[in-house]
Amino acid sequence: MTDSAPLVLVDGSSYLYRAFHALPPLTTSKGLPTGAVKGVLNMLKSLRKQYPQSPLAVVFDAKGPTFRDTMFEQYKSHRPPMPDDLRVQIEPLHASVKAMGLPLLCVEGVEADDVIGTLARESAANGRAVVISTGDKDMAQLVDGHITLVNTMTNTVMDIDGVKEKFGIGPELIIDYLALMGDKVDNIPGVPGVGEKTALGLLTGLGGGLDVIYANLDKIADLPIRGAKKLAEKMVEHKDMAYMSYALATIKLDVELDIRADALMPGAANREALIELYQELEFKTWLDDLQREAKAAALDGDTTASVEPEQENHYETITEQADFERWLDKLNAAELFAFDTETTSIHAQLAELVGVSLAVNPHEAAYIPVAHSYMGVPDQLDRDTVLAALKPYLEDPSKAKVAQHAKYDINVLAHYGINVQGVAFDTMLESYVLDATATRHDMDSLALKYLGQGTIKFEDIAGKGAKQLTFDQIALEQAGPYAAEDADVTLRLHQTLWAKLQPQERVAKVLQEIEMPLMPVLARIERCGALVDAKLLGEQSIELGEKMVALEREAFALAEQEFNLGSPKQLGAILYEKQGLPVLSKTAKGQPSTAESVLAELAEQGYELPQVIMQYRSVSKLKSTYTDRLPEQINPRTGRIHTSYHQAVAATGRLSSSDPNLQNIPIRSAEGRRIRQAFIAPKGYKLLAADYSQIELRIMAHLAQDAGLLDAFKHNLDVHKATAAEVFGVELDEVTTEQRRSAKAINFGLIYGMSAFGLAKQIDVDRKQAQAYIDRYFARYPGVLAYMERTREQASEQGYVETLFGRRLYLPEINAKNQAMRKGAERTAINAPMQGTAADIIKRAMIKVDQWLANSKLDARVIMQVHDELVLEVHEDQIEAVSQGLQEHMGQAAELDVPLLVEVGVGNNWDEAH
Repeated sequence: MTDSAPLVLVDGSSYLYRAFHALPPLTTSKGLPTGAVKGVLNMLKSLRKQYPQSPLAVVFDAKGPTFRDTMFEQYKSHRPPMPDDLRVQIEPLHASVKAMGLPLLCVEGVEADDVIGTLARESAANGRAVVISTGDKDMAQLVDGHITLVNTMTNTVMDIDGVKEKFGIGPELIIDYLALMGDKVDNIPGVPGVGEKTALGLLTGLGGGLDVIYANLDKIADLPIRGAKKLAEKMVEHKDMAYMSYALATIKLDVELDIRADALMPGAANREALIELYQELEFKTWLDDLQREAKAAALDGDTTASVEPEQENHYETITEQADFERWLDKLNAAELFAFDTETTSIHAQLAELVGVSLAVNPHEAAYIPVAHSYMGVPDQLDRDTVLAALKPYLEDPSKAKVAQHAKYDINVLAHYGINVQGVAFDTMLESYVLDATATRHDMDSLALKYLGQGTIKFEDIAGKGAKQLTFDQIALEQAGPYAAEDADVTLRLHQTLWAKLQPQERVAKVLQEIEMPLMPVLARIERCGALVDAKLLGEQSIELGEKMVALEREAFALAEQEFNLGSPKQLGAILYEKQGLPVLSKTAKGQPSTAESVLAELAEQGYELPQVIMQYRSVSKLKSTYTDRLPEQINPRTGRIHTSYHQAVAATGRLSSSDPNLQNIPIRSAEGRRIRQAFIAPKGYKLLAADYSQIELRIMAHLAQDAGLLDAFKHNLDVHKATAAEVFGVELDEVTTEQRRSAKAINFGLIYGMSAFGLAKQIDVDRKQAQAYIDRYFARYPGVLAYMERTREQASEQGYVETLFGRRLYLPEINAKNQAMRKGAERTAINAPMQGTAADIIKRAMIKVDQWLANSKLDARVIMQVHDELVLEVHEDQIEAVSQGLQEHMGQAAELDVPLLVEVGVGNNWDEAH
């Protein structure tokens, strides 16, 4: 056999370690280490480009001992255990290699070197060239006229001359070289006192390996080697060790394999599997590459590798009235249609409508431009005429509709007098409910994951950066297919996602009974917005700036020099070099960390400068994020601030918000409360805040069915005081403030999986005492412990946990071998049903309250939702009626075995009302 393309054998184990130690550490947003995986895959991609026609195999060490461990008990015994951050990368790396279509080999009882050696010699014997990709010097023994080494990390190639240049000897003497000097990495002993220079002097001076050396011991003393006179004695004394080292260093060339070297051609990549892996590992660039490949494959008619069989798309750009009327007929006949808006802004409250796209059947869609403004635009249909014609279909609640991120489209169309109804499905929410953590829920990611299809990117037609066009500036020949594709892909995604959801009845109910009804409620809240006092915010901003200056001066005094408080490098030099504070943690680059958590711990230990820096950072963040920014976010159309609520972000189901982020305004600090004071009621109105009291503890009592907790809530006891009485063994009326504080820390800490160590820090006792409190808590509330153990077991068996209403949270790390990851998943498993149920309850409450207000004649509206709290703007004459109604409807949002208590406050501003 004389194939021209060489066989490529990759030493996967060698590269895995080298990538882990040599490359910068990477982690996903969930904390999963990925740096070694990315490093190895990068090298494999490089090799595939370099040797596109070659058979190729990636070889890893198998688990368990090898024959060398039997031969020498101390073989590799000195190596520390594999770091957890590396161990957790093995499985996703193996899965990625297989998904790439590359043969992967792990053979028990031998090492990767032995498998590579066997395959290499087999191929070479058949006349085929072999390239071994490795960074391991031991492999140099395999080099011959057919076998070369390539180090992909350094891009160097080593043939016979290369071995001689690097080691000073030929490949035939490498094993003898290793036997003499040993190998610290593998704990091969060698001959004591013989290093690289001595080994090389023996081999070259006597012209051969161990056998030649031992046949010429009398000549060693004459060699130009330091200590040559005593070297012969040393060689004799350690002869057995030398030959054992030779055996250990010898790569086995006759491993029994069930595959031949000529059968190692890579197969087709499993694009769907790679998409899932790259999404989990958050390799965004490679995901984009896959997207382009999928698009190209679809265009070429490639129906393999999980790509949806390509059908011809019928996309129209409608500029004629007759064509528009034809599409109105399609809408009239359709049982369900997809729609999408194209606008001038991603902010719905500022966006102007540019066009509408529609889809009624898969691969059939139309874009109707109404406000493109670039030069040379052809005649477009009149916007008012188009919207007037679409209005009956969009407002008909009996006409089912589907959209991707429908809330945005609803809000945009509301500005044009269209009250969209009948949106039965939202593909973003379908994906989110199906699996909140499996993927991002934007259209591009969903199309790639569920349809195997790459989509047209906005940057492809609008450009990037400062020169990026708004949609109205894009030529119709580009805008039309992009917009029509949005509607078409939305329709097809719905068909795929709904087919997956329907068999899971409880999960489907979360979509139909919580998320979809909530979506238009949130749209109304966003459109309503909140009134803020810009003047008060300006005054607060000045005060915060003055406080920052004072804190800066205090920091300079403590540091005994001026420095940039925002520079981690300068701060680190002062804290650790000048002041000699203990280094609690280091950055990825090995520098002492100045992260918030580190400064907090140093502050707890009594160090003043970290305390001041933390105060400075807190004040600076409030100023830049809120007091400076909020006035800029006042909408010129409405004079109010309009946040955006996000349903498909938090895995537990909780809402988040942005522009501004209302969830992060601190409530415990005076500065944070002052920012809330700037959220004000209009003249003649009050702000009313309704908040669930201790909702997660109440959910815990219901889920755990613990008699003690159920009794405390049913009798409206102070649950923290009741817990303190139980844990500290005192009467209820004898509980001290300090005991109640500790009991509160225990109650909430256990929900979030707090350890004895964490509790000890929080309530300032030693770890032993904290553990005693926890043990006593579980003894008094055995139902809570039983719930936690039961939940851990169910999560481990099912791979997910559920809220009371059926929302699922998948836990991919629940059975991880990495203890830290597994423990983290277990804590999430315990907490998620409570936090998720609380999220479901507030969402159900919002739906109920919205329906009640819509059907009443009360002058009141919800303007904000934050955590477990609803904030309403209420006419001052109707405060009592709204307060009573809120308590009633929010209290009925769920049927628990304990009452849902709703506390209501009223004020002229948010702080007063809370």
